[in-house]
Amino acid sequence: MPKPTQSGPASRGVQSIETGGRILRELANAQGPIKLRDLAELMGVAPAQLHPYLVSFRAMEMVEQTARGTYQLGPFALHIGLARLRGQNAYRDTIARVADLVDSLGLMVSVAVWGAQGPTITYVQEYAARIHANVQVGGVYNMTVTATGRAFAAFLPSSVTAPVIEREMADEDFRRRALFEIDEAAYEKAVAETKAAGYAITQDMPIPGVSAIAAPVFDHTGALQLCVTAIGPTGMVDLEPKGETTTKLLAFTRKLSRDFGHDAASAEADPVGLTRQANQVRHR
Repeated sequence: MPKPTQSGPASRGVQSIETGGRILRELANAQGPIKLRDLAELMGVAPAQLHPYLVSFRAMEMVEQTARGTYQLGPFALHIGLARLRGQNAYRDTIARVADLVDSLGLMVSVAVWGAQGPTITYVQEYAARIHANVQVGGVYNMTVTATGRAFAAFLPSSVTAPVIEREMADEDFRRRALFEIDEAAYEKAVAETKAAGYAITQDMPIPGVSAIAAPVFDHTGALQLCVTAIGPTGMVDLEPKGETTTKLLAFTRKLSRDFGHDAASAEADPVGLTRQANQVRHR
C-alpha cells in the first residue's frame, strides 16, 4: 500500500496506461511510420509485449497501420491534438506561470508581443524585494538597445521588423537621448548572435546598472508568439550562458513552447516556417 502523506494518500497510476502513453510519445517523436520491431527497441520491450497495445490503439483509431505494416498515429490522435489547440492561449497560459518564474529568479519579468509600434509590453510582474527600472504595460521596447527588441529582431522575419528598426535608426531625437551609440553593423551582429544562442542579453543598457535577458516563445506552427524578459540590477542578473538566470528563463520559455506544440528540431529544418510566420504576424 502507498504510504499516506499529510495531504492524503499517495497517488497511484495505472501502469498499462503509462506504458501506452510511452508508445504514443515514441510514435509522435518518430519522423514517419515505424516498424513494430523498431518501436519495441525504442521502448526496450519485446515486440510480442508491444503488439496488444497497438491492437487496442488501432481499434480506437489512436494508431493506424500502413499498407507496409508500419505504425503511425491515427485520426483520433489528430482530433485530440486539435482539441488541445482550440483550448490553447499562449498569452493567457504564459501569464498564469510567470509568478513562479519571478519567485524563482528574484527578478522582474515582463511579457511582450509584437504590435504596430514594435515589442509591446502586455504584462509586468515585479519581485517585491527588488527595485527595477520603470517598465509599464502598454510601453514599447526599443528594438536597438533592449534585449526584448533584439529577440524580436532575431526570431521574427526581417520583413516584419525592418521598418520599425529603420524608423528607430533614423530617429535623431532618439539617437541624441540614447546613452549608447547605435551602430548598425554592431546591432546586426548582436541580432545574429541572439538567433544562434536562442536568447538575447543586454548589460547595463539602455539604463546603466540594469541588465536583461529575453527569450522567445513559439507555437505549434513555429511562429513567435511573445517574448519573456527577466530584468534586474546588473549584479543580480546572471548573464552567463549557463548561469542561473539564463538557464531558468530558457527552461521556462522552452517548456511553454513545447506545451504549445513547438518542435524545435522540425522548425530548424523547415525553411517555409518563416514565410508562414510573417503572414501570421501581418494578419494579427
